[in-house]
Amino acid sequence: MALGCLHEVAGGGNGAVDGAAAACFAAGIAARLPGQVLWCVVQADLFAPGLAQAGLPPCRVIHVEAGDERDVLACMEEGLRHGGLAAVVAEAPRLPMTASRRLHLAAREGGTLGVALRRWRRQAEASDFGQPTAAMTRWRVSVLPSAPLPVPGVGRPRWLVELIRARAGESFEMELEACDGAGRLGLPAELADGPAAAHGRGRSAAG
Repeated sequence: MALGCLHEVAGGGNGAVDGAAAACFAAGIAARLPGQVLWCVVQADLFAPGLAQAGLPPCRVIHVEAGDERDVLACMEEGLRHGGLAAVVAEAPRLPMTASRRLHLAAREGGTLGVALRRWRRQAEASDFGQPTAAMTRWRVSVLPSAPLPVPGVGRPRWLVELIRARAGESFEMELEACDGAGRLGLPAELADGPAAAHGRGRSAAG
């Protein structure tokens, strides 16, 4: 993901489960950048331990509860223009073209990574995802079953990560292991030496 740009990230069709995966994907990307991360939400339901598992500890997160969608976008724009943050992530169920242009320009001005987390509390709102925006890329993250372990336990989570829109680029999809404690994604072991490895070397899933 290019710095100084706006990007969109959404969950797949599995409701809150995929929405949580999308949030962890955004957290993992932000975790790789040095500095503080501004995270703007409508309601007080950000799960800090989940972000920490994706490499973004609470000490790096400036948490803003804006109260409504318009204020969330306003806070995101101010954070992007500031120029002193590693990234700005904001919950944005609806992202009108005009608002997305303002956010993209603010990200360019501040040289900051902007992530619009397209999280929906009502399924009817999901129809807005797919409408034209000024975002540089659009990602969709869906949960997959984890690999079975040789002993009792739960394996590392897996995601289907889809780049469904990229300016001057190609779309693609790839099965990946979810972000680890450093924010890094990984190829599943059985794919690491196969065709997917060559595919992954040619195209970065997250910059």
